[in-house]
Amino acid sequence: MRIETDAHLEQFRAEVRAFIAEHNPGIKHHTGVRAPGPDLVPEIRRWTAMLFEAGYLGAEWPERFGGTPGVDPQRAFVVAEEIARARVWAPIGAYQLASAALIDFGTDAQEQYYLPRIRGGQDIWCQLFSEPGAGSDLASLRTRAQLDGDHYVIDGQKVWTTNGQHADVGYLLARTNPDAPKHRGITAFALDMTLPGVQVRPLREITGTEDFNEVFLDGVRVPVDAVIGKVDDGWRVANSSLAHERTGVASMATELLQNVDRLVTLAKDRSDDAGLRRDVGRIATHARVIDLMSKSVQSGMLAGRTDVADAPSVKIFFSETNLAMTELGMALQGSDAVAVEGDEGAVADGWWQDAFLYARAWTIAGGANEVLKNVIAERGLGLPRDPS
Repeated sequence: MRIETDAHLEQFRAEVRAFIAEHNPGIKHHTGVRAPGPDLVPEIRRWTAMLFEAGYLGAEWPERFGGTPGVDPQRAFVVAEEIARARVWAPIGAYQLASAALIDFGTDAQEQYYLPRIRGGQDIWCQLFSEPGAGSDLASLRTRAQLDGDHYVIDGQKVWTTNGQHADVGYLLARTNPDAPKHRGITAFALDMTLPGVQVRPLREITGTEDFNEVFLDGVRVPVDAVIGKVDDGWRVANSSLAHERTGVASMATELLQNVDRLVTLAKDRSDDAGLRRDVGRIATHARVIDLMSKSVQSGMLAGRTDVADAPSVKIFFSETNLAMTELGMALQGSDAVAVEGDEGAVADGWWQDAFLYARAWTIAGGANEVLKNVIAERGLGLPRDPS
């Protein structure tokens, strides 16, 4: 592994920025973690393939699948920041999680089949982890996989599945041994989303979008060679792959800083009140602190010095600051705040309304803030467990 100087990284940043400016599909990307409409998916598949082909994604993969030996891992953060800065679509789905699981635990046949299809944009993966009764406490999942000859028969329900309606393959966790302790007896699968018995039902939100889905699994027959890793070892597979999903903090911080600029512009146009300047200044300061915290987390990851409380702290601070920012942006509009995208007189074409409606979701997505605070207290600070 090579760690580059700031000058080399800035040269790489300029290269990535130029590539995005020249080749991006020009599709409007709303704030937040959103699922595109079905009409946009083919273009996003092509864009994904272009980013992989240019070496901006998958550089950490094995060389035989297009990876770059010894690449500086900081480059992944630069790419994430520049995609966020340009407000273009990043590849959708759980490709980072899936590829990490396949590379670390998959069979040769699984690697040879799935990785080129991820790289070429043919396969979009979704994450089939959370269930109605097993979200933050994922190890309580109840979806069952029972061995029947050379297949597993899977029954259960998953929920909050981002991009499930577009996915070709699901990264599924199911319980194969109900008698084992809850963190054991779980197995990871690559689930073909077109199999009989798989039903995907989009969940329509107050924003008018369908970002999440519930997925019903009714007698789905999955071949035994779809198991990722060892049977009953899915908890280790999942935790290992989650550790690879590390560029989110970079894109969150970059997007927040850009949105603070929007707030400053809106505030200048609306009022010169000293109290307003104080409120905007506080949010701008918090955004800069979040950016510095993000860079600190990145540095720790690259050096192998990760603390269980680091990423949750950034996520909590980001989501709370983002919520405060959008609430202030709405308040500044007065009666204009009722106008949404497409309405005559909508401020910034309704951007603030959309961001406001989605901001509260950030306090839940990626782990509810209340749960993450317990993680920080119990696992980071060593405090007694929450009795609830």
